[in-house]
Amino acid sequence: MKKVLSLVLALTMVFAFTLTFTGCGGSEEEGNSDSAMKAGFICLHDENSTYDKNFIDAANAACEELGVEAIIKTNVPEGQECYEAAAELVDAGCGIVFADSFGHEDYMIQAAKDFPDVQFCHSTGTKAHTEGLDNYHNAFASIYQGRYLAGIAAGMKLNEMIEKGDITADQAKIGYVGAFTYAEVVSGYTSFFLGARSVCESATMEVTFTGSWYDETLEKEGANKLINDGCVLLSQHADSMGAPTACENAGVPDVSYNGSTVESCPETFIVSSRIDWVPYYEYCIQAVQNGETIDADWTGDLKTGSVVLTEINENVAAEGTAEAIEEATEGLKDGSIQVFDTSAFTVTVDKEKKINLNATVDADGHVTEYNADVDTDPEYKGDTNVIEDGAFMESKFRSAPYFDLQIDGITLLDTKF
Repeated sequence: MKKVLSLVLALTMVFAFTLTFTGCGGSEEEGNSDSAMKAGFICLHDENSTYDKNFIDAANAACEELGVEAIIKTNVPEGQECYEAAAELVDAGCGIVFADSFGHEDYMIQAAKDFPDVQFCHSTGTKAHTEGLDNYHNAFASIYQGRYLAGIAAGMKLNEMIEKGDITADQAKIGYVGAFTYAEVVSGYTSFFLGARSVCESATMEVTFTGSWYDETLEKEGANKLINDGCVLLSQHADSMGAPTACENAGVPDVSYNGSTVESCPETFIVSSRIDWVPYYEYCIQAVQNGETIDADWTGDLKTGSVVLTEINENVAAEGTAEAIEEATEGLKDGSIQVFDTSAFTVTVDKEKKINLNATVDADGHVTEYNADVDTDPEYKGDTNVIEDGAFMESKFRSAPYFDLQIDGITLLDTKF
């Protein structure tokens, strides 16, 4: 009798687990047939991470729109656990599997090789265009456009603070909490800074790194370090509420990432940019449904609705912010504004410190050529000149960011990560 009860209890726990991590469409117990389309999603963290919540919300929204069952696995590390999760999703009947974190890539590639009849799509990865697998795909969005627009909001706020006499022009220092020194983070904080600089010429920036995508304690500590160092406005590329909370406690204006923090930080939140993954998820799922080919390397942007901003918190934002963002948005869409216009920034090539070694610059420090690491290899060697018509063409030659220049005006407080 005890054995029977133990078996019933175990089965009950398994059933509960399935319900917990199944999105729209519910479980098979609720009437879905085995032939119904299922999409699997692998997330590094859960909804406590703003980054993963953004993916989870998009997964549920896309699947609900298309009438597809979503099976979502959360808190999957960047290790063999990712392959195991992918295999479990295949066993559950998923015809397509998505993963959301950079370190998942090698395990997704292995799953694609082992399950050739299933499509595997990986956000933030770099290897699909060189692997050449028919069922493995990378995707990203031109979030640097959104960061640039959010930077304009920051620059407008700095100008307002200067005009009110709260700070002087030379005190317009931005703080930025980053996770790692990866190109994705460098591209993000640089585009944000260039947006701010486009309206506040005296702006400078300090960046600190946590060495983690999600660590609320370290992110809060990093934010407080920047505030204590005289930064009068903050932003971040990290996934917890650590930095926004530090800003709210200190009364320092904040531009968050991956969603609005206005409810928790009403006195300091200005705006947030994020990638909307719904267009990509719908595109891929419909391709599987229709037997169509999925792009090996897909890039969304403002035009596809993949780069979005939250509503502006008018109680904190400077007057005219919405109008300035709207004007810049049109410029980005029609190409009259290039985020990484090389005339807008200078760089210093330092062979001793090994900084910007792949850059060719003119007498004024403007980049004329840059060999970016587009075709990822173990040595991370630059292989593709990405300067065209006076601009660094981010996400054109590969969806994932490859902008890793260190530009003048930005000080890195540590680079060990």
